[in-house]
Amino acid sequence: MLSLLTQSISNASFAIYFPKFVGSIYELLSAPVSYLEIVIAYVGGAATKSIILGLIILATASLFVPLTILHPFWMLAFLVLTAVTFSLFGFIIGIWAKSFEQLQLVPLLIITPLTFLGGSFYSINMLPEIWRTVTLFNPVVYLISGFRWSFYGKSDVSVGVSLGMTVVFLLVCISIVAWIFRTGYRLRN
Repeated sequence: MLSLLTQSISNASFAIYFPKFVGSIYELLSAPVSYLEIVIAYVGGAATKSIILGLIILATASLFVPLTILHPFWMLAFLVLTAVTFSLFGFIIGIWAKSFEQLQLVPLLIITPLTFLGGSFYSINMLPEIWRTVTLFNPVVYLISGFRWSFYGKSDVSVGVSLGMTVVFLLVCISIVAWIFRTGYRLRN
């Protein structure tokens, strides 16, 4: 899941940032393709690459440890939903960034701490009540919890809430991307 998060963001952000950097984004924007097709192509490519990488890591891990997936359908659903959501988020970062430094700013200063504070390496039930409440505002908690449930049948947050919050984050990202293309934010001079 952690590799999936980071790869989804970096694949999508670099894929859209580089055409902006070299100036070929204008040919893409003037091509006879819709904005929806552009987003599906960039996000779909980044998400596909991330999903393949996640499945390779899963297959490699199964060679070294006994691996049981209690809910394989839900594991794939959370895998795909996370890859698409964070690829959209990476797409937004790639459009927002004005330099290579800004391209790495959000993943390093925001996503990495959210990952470490999101219950990846511990159960959030171990935290004091106030920190558990604060942690529930972290979207990574819901991704990790849903993915953990699909493997072990145990989670810190109910699966329905995990799925719902992931879908909400997806819808927020879709709304931001729609606004970007509607306004031309950092796409046109």
